Amino acid sequence: MLGYNKIETFHATLLLIFSAALIWSVINPKDLFIWFLEVLPAIIGLVVIIFTYSRFRLTNLTYFLILVHMIILIIGGHYTYEKMPIFNWIRDTFHLSRNYYDRLGHFAQGFIPAILVREILLRQSTLKRSKLLSFIIISICLSISASYELIEWGVAEATGSAADAFLGTQGDVWDTQWDMFLALCGSIISLISMSNLHDNFLKKIK
Repeated sequence: MLGYNKIETFHATLLLIFSAALIWSVINPKDLFIWFLEVLPAIIGLVVIIFTYSRFRLTNLTYFLILVHMIILIIGGHYTYEKMPIFNWIRDTFHLSRNYYDRLGHFAQGFIPAILVREILLRQSTLKRSKLLSFIIISICLSISASYELIEWGVAEATGSAADAFLGTQGDVWDTQWDMFLALCGSIISLISMSNLHDNFLKKIK
């Protein structure tokens, strides 16, 4: 079990990594407006974490996963999702029809919130580990994904063509449905693969 000082150091390290990634991302991004749109959820998330840190401290696993999600957003903000270089290379090497970095982002949009929601419900509600809990978590993650799609739609309506890169459809008329489907898959896979590990982390804070 990590000592208090080690835990504080771990959290400070995560914050340092986030700060470095954010500073890197704002240096010559593809489009500053798109950068702002993409990284705004990560910045809001950081603010929430800071304000709740002393009152409701999450497990180290959850903080780490949140950082991973934030970095995915930050990288997407710097390059835009359809121009992320590594996934451009994957597209060209394997002769794919599009850059799939946004698909990774939406998979993470289900995978990572699933553990966050699971932790909040197990610690703050009377729900127990059960199929009902899993159903509620998956439903919440899917609603988060659907809400984000509505936000993207609203931004596109408000800004016109300037938000094309933010939508990142890359000509796919089913892009919105794919995004929600991948978030759904991410939440299910997360609960299957991470629940036991998450339980071990939860035991350390009780």
